[in-house]
Amino acid sequence: MRLTVLMDNNTIIDRYLLGEPGLCFHIATEEKNILFDAGYSEAFIRNASRMGIDLLKLDTIVLSHSHMDHSWGLAPLFQLFTEAMIEGQGIPKPDFTAHPDVFLSRTVDGLPEIGSILTEQTVANFCSMNMSKSPLWITDDLVFLGEIPRKNNFESITPMGQIRRPEGNMDCFIHEDSAMAYRSADGLVIITGCSHAGVCNIIEYAREVCGEARIKDVIGGFHLLNPPKEQMQGTLEYFSKLQAQRIFACHCTDLAAKIKLSEVANICEVGVGLKLDY
Repeated sequence: MRLTVLMDNNTIIDRYLLGEPGLCFHIATEEKNILFDAGYSEAFIRNASRMGIDLLKLDTIVLSHSHMDHSWGLAPLFQLFTEAMIEGQGIPKPDFTAHPDVFLSRTVDGLPEIGSILTEQTVANFCSMNMSKSPLWITDDLVFLGEIPRKNNFESITPMGQIRRPEGNMDCFIHEDSAMAYRSADGLVIITGCSHAGVCNIIEYAREVCGEARIKDVIGGFHLLNPPKEQMQGTLEYFSKLQAQRIFACHCTDLAAKIKLSEVANICEVGVGLKLDY
């Protein structure tokens, strides 16, 4: 498997690529080409072109959750699909995998919408829908984890805005937030979007679903932006025992959190342009 960072808040030094507050990974296995999240804008499409990645050959799109820095890039992606079809280029209809709540509207701090700006029907016009709360195996070794059980007492304890449900608005704990895991020969590779469910909860659930305790890498957003003291301390204690080979904390992980994590884990450089092979 090869994982390429197509979008992150940061770029790799001396790589003339685009960054934005968002996240998008391209994952290539022998069987499938997968897009994990789509950033905020069309910038990931420009990065993919510069790196020789053909987004017209996608087999699967996985959305970790609906927030705009992960989902709003879907609109320009579907523009790309449409323009390719107009020019007579045949493209596959990729599977679309996400939690069933991913299209519910969300608001925070007076913003009218921070969730998906596309409806489920619009996405279904371009993709084969595969919505699930349960784990779904995309290949024999790569799994979408579905809804993450939240078992510890230091993560995912504060709501973020409100979710608009048919029965009315309510506090949003982003229960849709999911992740992926890959079974490599050296242990699990955990692939996260924002880790609203809690990065430690995600890792533990991935271990359970995959039947593998060893952790090779963890890459993605850890949702550690000026976190509460108890969350940071719990995360540090967890990672000190985890013995992961490498940690690629990006996107929604601030510098102070990375410095603290570096005291208990092997923190590695990450940004747009990074390629990891397994």
